[in-house]
Order: sequence, then C-alpha cells, then structure tokens
Amino acid sequence: MRSLQARLLALVLAVTMLVWSATLVFTWRDARHEIDELLDGHLAQAASLLIAQVMSDIEEIDLEHAPLLHKDARKVAFQVWDRHGGLRLHSMNAPNEALGRGTEGLAERTVEGRRWRVFSAWDPSREYLVQVGERADVRDALARDMIGALLSPLLIALPVLALAIWFAIRTALRPLSALARAVGQRRPEHLAPLPEAGAPREVQPLIAQLNRLFLRIGASLERERRFTADAAHELRTPVAGIKAQAQVARMAASAQVRDEAIARVVAGADRAGRLVEQMLTLARLEAQEGSARQRIDLHALAAEAAAQRVPAALERDVQLELAESVPTWVEGVPGLLDVLLGNLVDNAVAHAPANTRVQLTVVRQGDVIRLRVEDQGPGIEPAERDKVFERFHRLEGAPKGGSGLGLSIVKRIADIHGASLELADAPGGGLRVELLFPAA
Repeated sequence: MRSLQARLLALVLAVTMLVWSATLVFTWRDARHEIDELLDGHLAQAASLLIAQVMSDIEEIDLEHAPLLHKDARKVAFQVWDRHGGLRLHSMNAPNEALGRGTEGLAERTVEGRRWRVFSAWDPSREYLVQVGERADVRDALARDMIGALLSPLLIALPVLALAIWFAIRTALRPLSALARAVGQRRPEHLAPLPEAGAPREVQPLIAQLNRLFLRIGASLERERRFTADAAHELRTPVAGIKAQAQVARMAASAQVRDEAIARVVAGADRAGRLVEQMLTLARLEAQEGSARQRIDLHALAAEAAAQRVPAALERDVQLELAESVPTWVEGVPGLLDVLLGNLVDNAVAHAPANTRVQLTVVRQGDVIRLRVEDQGPGIEPAERDKVFERFHRLEGAPKGGSGLGLSIVKRIADIHGASLELADAPGGGLRVELLFPAA
C-alpha cells in the first residue's frame, strides 16, 4: 500500500476490528454463562413450585397434559414421575421419554433429537420426581440475539469511525502535504533552507536532512559553476592559439613556416589535452570521494609513480631519486593516491632545471606517514604558497604547457585522505612539498 494515509487508516481499522472481535468473544462467553445461571435458576424455581403443587393434587390425577398458556411455553417442558417410573403429569410439549436420568440436579440430555437442559428434584417423601427442561437451542438463540444486539451498532458505527479516523489522519498529515508542496513548487536554483519553526517534531528531522541536502547541492552547483567558468576561460587560450597557428600553416609561403606552425598546433593541442585531462581528474575526485578504502604501501606506490616518469626526467636532464624505505602502510584509494603522486612528480620535474635532481622520500614517524617531494627549481615565494592551491592559478615564469590544476588536485586528494599538506623551501634550494598521512 503506497499511500501512508491509506495505510494508517487500514491499520487503525484492522486494530479496531480485532479489539471488537476479541470483546465480542468474551462478551459471548460471559453472556452465555449468565444466561445459563439465570435460566437454571428459573428451572429450579419452577421445579420447586411443581413439587409444592403435586404433593396435594397428584393422587387425584391419573395422567394429565398441562395446557400451554403462552407461545414460548413450547420451549419449556416438565414431567412428573412416580417412584415406580410412571409418568403422572407432563406438559403438552414434553416428550414421552424422560427428560432426565433420574438423578437430582442439573444435567444436559438429548431426547428425540433435541438437546435439553434439565433440572430434576424429588419431593420430600421421594414419591414423585419432577423434571423441568428447557431446549438448549433456545439458550443459544438468546445468546445470539444478545450478541447481535451488541454487534449491530458496532457495524453501523464502523463506517462513521472510518470517516472520523480518515479525517483525523488527513489533518495530522497536513504538514507533510505542505512540505511536499513547498519542495515541489521550488525552482531548481532555489536552494534556501526550509523553515523548521512550527513543524511537528516527527517532521523536523526530515526537514533538517533536506536542508543539509540543499546545502550540499548548492555547494556542488557553485563549484561546478566556478569550475565551468574557469575551464571555459582557460580553454579559450589554447583553442585560439591552435586556430591561429592552423591558419598560419594554411597560408604559409614556405615549408619551414608551415612546419613551425604545425609544430605549434601540436604543442597547443598537447596543452589543451593536458588541461582537459586535469579537469576530468578534478571531476572524478568528486565521484570517488566515498570510494572504498584499502591498505596501501605508499612507498611502493611512490616507486611505481617515479619509475613511470623516469623517461620524462631523463629528457630534461633531471635525476629522479626515491629514498630507500621500509613499507609504509596507509588507508586510501589507490587510484587517487596514484594521481596525487603523479602530479607531485610531474610538477617537480617540470620546474627543475637541467642537471638537478628531484627526490622522493616516504618515511614513518610514529603514527604518521611523511611523504616529501623536493626539487632544486626556483621554488615558490611564501606569499604565493596559499594561492597555488587555487584552480588555474599559474605562477610568473612557470613552464609553458601547464594548466594550473596540479596542486589543486593534490590538495583535494589530500583532504579526502585526511592528510595535511605543506609547502616549504628545500634544504638545497627549490621547493619541498610535504604530506602527512595517518598511518594504517
């Protein structure tokens, strides 16, 4: 049942019917018990009256059928037997067979296909046995009539009760309907928090969670808008450069000019490709933030990242070194940590002058894993160190072809892993990038 209102109505009515049914069962049992006691008392009283009557007149009666004086008299019968087993007096509706078995007191017996409730008693001289009986089906009918009289008002009241419960539930759920309308009428860009004042206590957690969701969506949309604007701005330059160089190549008067223009087109395409790749990496970071963590040897991951970039370092006459270390385990996402190490090494190699070195170090100090990347390049002025983590921020004199996204990607991955990131001067000149990870 998809409707909460219909479900509540059905459950309340079902519980009500269950309680009513149990009440009727107990009422039936109590009513039947009370009816039996009342009517048994009437049988005993009738027997006493008959005994008093027959003690004076029975000797003058040969065999007499007592007349029926009321329509319901057919449901009650009596018999008077002498001690020799002779039937001396009985009602017209009494069977010829004895109602009881000759023992005093109450008993139930089936006579001529009918079940009777019988009270038997001897007179004081024990000459005559009086038996007064009542058909059991009369008592059953009486109990059924009593239950029917109780049940009829309940069946009439059930639709009224259902309507009242439906109205009460509808009124109680009105805040949910109002909340649904408030959310449904909002424009996509309207992410202001929903008011919690005046809302029922049960609805307030839902409103609080919706407001938190609106905040997250708003922050995400703001990041996307800023990122899209920055990306459009950054891509405009290489695309315009590629177009300009392509036009130069098309109108070139000599093969040398055309080849130079084509080389610039290829270089511009490479730069645009790196920019797009970095932007896609940033977009993937948002999706992978909740990825499953696993135990990773950060030193082994750093060795793999360095090995992949040795050819690029050799091409720039840069010596790439990884300090010896024992396995250093952290909890993280392997793909993200690989991107982090790749960006750190690429940046260091790109900024390192020829005939210098870039050194990676991964060590454990207590409960912290320390990752350091040091180069011998120009470094970063202290006033600029906070700005380099912003997207598309490029330093004066930075090598051509960069996108300004490398360190912002590193910072985002460090935040995801709960690692701190620091920039400092390297001991031999240049820049030191240091990350501190919690040890696994």
